[in-house]
Formats: sequence, C-alpha cells, structure tokens
Amino acid sequence: MKRITRGLCLAGISLSLLSSGLTFAQDRITGKQFATRSEVIATEAMAATSQPLATQVALEVMRKGGNAIDAAIAANAMLGLVEPTGCGIGGDLFAIVYSAEDGKLHGLNASGRSPLGLSFEQMKQLTKEEGKIPSYGPLPVSVPGAVDGWFELHKKFGSMPMAQILKPSIEYAEKGFPVSELIAYYMQRSVSARAQYPGFQEVFMPDGEMPQKGDIFKNPALANTYKQLAMGGRDAFYKGKIAKEIDRYMKDNGGYIRYEDLENHTSEWVEPVSIDYRGYTLWELPPNGQGIAAQQILNILEGYDLTSMGFDSPEYIHTFVEAKKLAFADRAKYYADPAFSDIPVEHLISKEYADERRKLIDPNKAMKRDHAGPIEGDTIYLTTADKHGNMVSLIQSNYRGMGSGMTPEKLGFVLQNRGEMFSLQQGHLNQYEPGKRPFHTIIPAFVTKEGKPYMSYGVMGGATQPQMHAQILINMIDFGMNLQEAGDAPRILHSGSSQPTDEIMTDGGYVSLENGFSMETRRELMKKGHILREAVGPYGGYQAILKDLSNGVYYGASESRKDGQAAGY
Repeated sequence: MKRITRGLCLAGISLSLLSSGLTFAQDRITGKQFATRSEVIATEAMAATSQPLATQVALEVMRKGGNAIDAAIAANAMLGLVEPTGCGIGGDLFAIVYSAEDGKLHGLNASGRSPLGLSFEQMKQLTKEEGKIPSYGPLPVSVPGAVDGWFELHKKFGSMPMAQILKPSIEYAEKGFPVSELIAYYMQRSVSARAQYPGFQEVFMPDGEMPQKGDIFKNPALANTYKQLAMGGRDAFYKGKIAKEIDRYMKDNGGYIRYEDLENHTSEWVEPVSIDYRGYTLWELPPNGQGIAAQQILNILEGYDLTSMGFDSPEYIHTFVEAKKLAFADRAKYYADPAFSDIPVEHLISKEYADERRKLIDPNKAMKRDHAGPIEGDTIYLTTADKHGNMVSLIQSNYRGMGSGMTPEKLGFVLQNRGEMFSLQQGHLNQYEPGKRPFHTIIPAFVTKEGKPYMSYGVMGGATQPQMHAQILINMIDFGMNLQEAGDAPRILHSGSSQPTDEIMTDGGYVSLENGFSMETRRELMKKGHILREAVGPYGGYQAILKDLSNGVYYGASESRKDGQAAGY
C-alpha cells in the first residue's frame, strides 16, 4: 500500500481525492484533473462543432477565403446532413455574431411561427384527448426558420457565394458519409416514435432500417434541396418549389402549415442582453428563448463565495440548484414571444432583482415550491472564428431530436416540433396563438471582457442549456478551469416532470449529478432535502472558442459527451 501511495503522490494525485469519487483524465502528463484532452490552439481560424466532418467543412470554407459567418452556415448545413438527430433545415436557428468590422455583437432570432390558419380553439379541440400539444405528428409543426437565418447572416456578414458554402454538404449528401457513433445511437432511438409518419422511412431508412455506426448514409433528396437554395436563395424555400412541396405534404397529411405561412416568414435582428459576472460580461438573446435564465442564475450566485465552497461540495451544488429553481420559476411565467407580450427582461436580469431572489435561498434546506422544465430535446451548437476577428455563436435544432417525424420525402429533412412548447392554458404568456413564436430552449452565448471579445460558447440539450451556460463560466471564473476542462468537468442538472407552461410545482423536482461528484457530497445533499436521481445522457454537449488577445491566438474546445471536434489552423 505504501508503494502505491508513493506512486500516486509522484503522479500528483492524492489518495484523498481519489477516494472522494472525483473523476480524472487518466495518464495525462499536463492539464487539469477533468480535461479529456488539451485545448486546441491556432492563430488563423478555429471551428468547434458536434461532428468532425462539419468542423472540417467549416475550416475548408475559411481556408478558401470565406469568413467565420460563411463557415458557420456551411457547418450548420453539414450538420443537418450528418446529425439529423439534432438539427436540420426543418428547424429554427439563433445566433450571436461578433463583427470585427464594427466591433459589435449582433443577435439573430430565426425562429418560426405557428400556422395562421389554426386557431387556439381549434388547437384545444384537436388536443382534447391529450390535454397538451403532442410531441410528434402534424400539430406541433411550426414554420422552419433556419434557412431564412442562413440568408440573413449571409446578407449582413457573408463574403463567399452561397453556392460555394453549400457545395461540401451537397457532395457529401450525394456520395454519402460514415455515420458516427453517438448519432447512430440517436438515429436508432428515433425510429419507434417517428417511423409511422409519411416520408420518414423513405428518407432515413431506405433499406428498411436506420444506419449503424460506420455505415455510409446518403440523402439525395436533401442534396437536391440544398442545390435549390444555392441557385434560388431563401425564396426557393419560402416562396418557391420547396414551399409548395411543404404545403402539399402538410395538406395531404393532416398538417396546418401552408404556403402563406412560409411566404410571410421573417427573422428578426435583436439586441443581445448582458449581465456582469465578476468582471466578465455574459451576453444572451432575449425571449422567446431562455438565455436570460443563465444570467438570472449567475446574478443570484454572484452573492456567494463559490471558490471557498469548492467544486465538489454540497454547499456549492445546493446553492446552484436553488438559484436555478428561482430563475426557472420566472422562466415558466414570463418567457414568451415579445411580439405578443411585454416581457420584463431588464428587471429580470437586474442585480436588484437578484438580491431579492437570493433572500429566498435557505442554505440548509431545498426549496419545494419551484418550476423545473423538460430535459428532452436535442440540438446542435457550433462556433467559428476567423483571421479577421469575426466570431459566431450559433445554435440550431428540430427540438425533440429528429423533430415531429413529419418528413417531406422529396425534400430530405424532418419538420420541427417546436410548437409543442406552447401552453394551452388560457391567458398564459406562452399561450398558443396563430402566427406566434413558441417559447424556445435553444440559446447561443457570448462573453466579452473589458468590452473585447473573449469567448463564444454554447451547450446543447433542452432545459439543460441555461444551467450549463452558468456552470461553464463558474468552472472557469470561480474554479480556475481552462476552456476544455470547464466543459469536461462533471455537471449538475436540476430537472422536473412538468413543462414550462404548467402551474408551479410543489415537489422541488430532482437533482442528477454526473459521475465525478463524491458520495459524501451526495449524502449531504439528500440531508438538505434534495431528491437525487441517476441520469445518463441529458448533460448537454459543449463547444467553445476563446480569444487570447495577448498572444493573438484562438483556443478551441469540444467535449467528449458528443462526437464533436475542435480544430483550427
């Protein structure tokens, strides 16, 4: 035993830490205790996405003269092909762009709206048996906003022709690509809920079954759709043959999206909103997304000395969970489409309001009256940066993995089911109404320091996202982790069974702790009244780029929970 102890000490690892249950990246000579790999460092350009082929496409575009915006669009198009379990042009898009030319952040809300021809009363009647908008089928489908988002980004910041941007994805869709491990797993899981819907099997199961890891998968219908976009621009999707095909498909299969809904669609450029956290400025987009929940959590936690508490401590985890509960109670009540309601964003993210909310936290007892949202739903997040200093934080999703299951077979993509997030509660701010944008879970993030760009990052996965946005910054600022380690460190997830449109819950929800937190900490949390529940998979998927102005380099990170890759040159 003495010999083992001496060996461990020479490796810089104490037995006390090992016995605590903390997880270490084994056999690393350098780096922090949680890092699975080193950060990627490059001078000219950087890309981090959840699939290596998409990362390589982004770098290829920048090597050929495109900028970070062109690269982000190209990577998103590629992810729509290689990771249909999280995204695609049947879904929505949000982005924050740092423009080196004007030194400003620009926010884009490219989310779609509910059908104009489906009233609240009709929706209530159609969903009478379930009592809520269903997860799959025609009813939760809202207008896809992603394509309009691409062309808005391109019009404002792009430098390379769209045909060239989409070319790599078209070629991969025609020739095929090998399906990676995690994506193959989620494709397999998608069959039972979606195989019954028209077109789904024709596009994704042409041989009668989903592809396995390593199988070559082709999507010629999506290649043809991308070609139409390359030639006809955004109008090909919203006013041309694609719009007409979506209209036909929905009419034939009990849906309510019509040509008129697509023709009327517009994205919105919005001002990102910010809070200061210990000298760093976190920027998020305002509702109808949930980004300000991360800001509310951090505002509350700024009143505590988290560093002294320690990462693997019941005090830190308890305080984090209680702050999250308070932020999500507001999320349930206030977050909705600002075109239909006056959302008190400035008040919600103010330091004064955080001071009031902080008083509700008992350091020894878990709150039971709270509201916790869903953890289901998968997404892709990507970030790019170029030699000019432009940086893009972009997130895009179908909502529940592969969306509604409704798949226009001639077009090669699934329509999103984001409309499920509407409330059927009369008078709720997020109540279903025609032509309205639903509450959204997908959120891009950006951090500046002393007015200069510092970090572009995001974490995928439903209600997981604002919790992890906050944890990433806490890991770096309060616990001194580097960009890679901050994403690899074990995560805290507070969850509940209700949707963000229901009444406030009174059971307090439950806490899931990823492997790496000690048993002692878990026991102490239970003593405070927290219900702990094991969970595998819902902890998100992180990508990030950090700009080191002093050395003139970019740092990139991509966590091990996904198939992703950060790379640069």
